[in-house]
Amino acid sequence: MKIICKDNFDRESVNDQLVCESVNEFYGSKIVEFLNDQFSGDYSPSFYKLVDDDYRLYVWEP
Repeated sequence: MKIICKDNFDRESVNDQLVCESVNEFYGSKIVEFLNDQFSGDYSPSFYKLVDDDYRLYVWEP
């Protein structure tokens, strides 16, 4: 599994960022919960998410 950082406001012009990969699902969910509690929120531009290994990061191309 991978942990990614997405745009909290779903803007098309913001790329996904890879935080880490090869994470166990159990520990990954705990890490994502911690990251969102500490570094995300209603007004934060970042939102952390646990995704499958085959997930392709979104890259904005103008």
